Amino acid sequence: MGALLAAPAPTLLVLAKSPVPGRVKTRLTPACTPEQAAALAEAALADTLETLGRVPAGRRILVLEGAPGRWLPPGWEVFPQAGGGLDVRLAQAFAAVADGASGDRTPALLVGMDTPQLSARTLAEALSAPARTGVDAWFGPAVDGGFWALGLARPDAELARRLLVGVPMSTGTTGAVLRGRLAAEGLRVATLPPLTDVDTVAEAAEVAGLAPDTRFAETWRGLSPTVPSRTVPSRAALLPPAVPRSAVSASALSSPAFSSSAVSASALSTTPAPGGTTR
Repeated sequence: MGALLAAPAPTLLVLAKSPVPGRVKTRLTPACTPEQAAALAEAALADTLETLGRVPAGRRILVLEGAPGRWLPPGWEVFPQAGGGLDVRLAQAFAAVADGASGDRTPALLVGMDTPQLSARTLAEALSAPARTGVDAWFGPAVDGGFWALGLARPDAELARRLLVGVPMSTGTTGAVLRGRLAAEGLRVATLPPLTDVDTVAEAAEVAGLAPDTRFAETWRGLSPTVPSRTVPSRAALLPPAVPRSAVSASALSSPAFSSSAVSASALSTTPAPGGTTR
C-alpha cells in the first residue's frame, strides 16, 4: 500500500505541430481549404490538451514543432521537437524526460494531436497507481494500423531509441512493428483502446460524430456546408485485417472498436511478451 501511495504522478507528453495553414492536416485538402484544415487541427489540439489537463500528472509537456498560440492552456511546458524523422522525434521526446536512476524514473505517456475524441477517464484509469503495477509500457493502437499512444513506465533514452528509431511511420504496419519491438524488449504491455486518427475527411466526420461536444466537432459542423463528400465508411471497413496478437511481423494490428469513454480499468489488458521479464 505504501508503494502505491508513493507512486509518482506520470508525465504526459503531446507531440504536435502548430496549426499553420498548409503545414497541418494536408490530407484533408482539397476537400478542405488549408485554412479549414488548420482550424480543424487547432481544435483537435485544443481538445487534446484540455483532456490531458484533466488527467492527474506531475508534468504536462507539449513537444511542439512551431510556435505556441492561443490554444495553449496554462500549466503546460513547451519543448521544441528535435530534428529528423517522426521516429527520431518520438524517441527524443522520451529522452527529454528520462532522468535519474532507472528505478526512480517517472512514467511517461505520449499521445499525438489527432484523437480529439480521447477521454480523460481512459488515461486516468490506465495510469493510476494500482493499474500501473506490473506494467512496463502502454500501447494505444490506431484503427489505421498505426498507434495513437505510447508510454514507458521507466523512460530511458536508449530504450526509446531501440523501440522507435527505424520504425516506418504513417503506414498500415507501423503499430505492428512497434508492438513487435516492445515484445522483443520483454516488456509487459497494457493495451489501450483503439482509436481513429483524424487524417482524412471521412475520419474527421467519424470522429466528430463520436465526440459531438468537442471543439473539433463544433468546428467540423461549421465547415459542413462547404466540405463535400462526407460519406463515412463503416467502422468495420476502417479496421485492418485481424492478425494473431503474438505476431511480430509487419501486419496490421486489429481490435474490436468501442468507445473510449466507456473503458474501465478492467478493460485494459496487460500482455506479457513471450519469455518476457519485467524491467
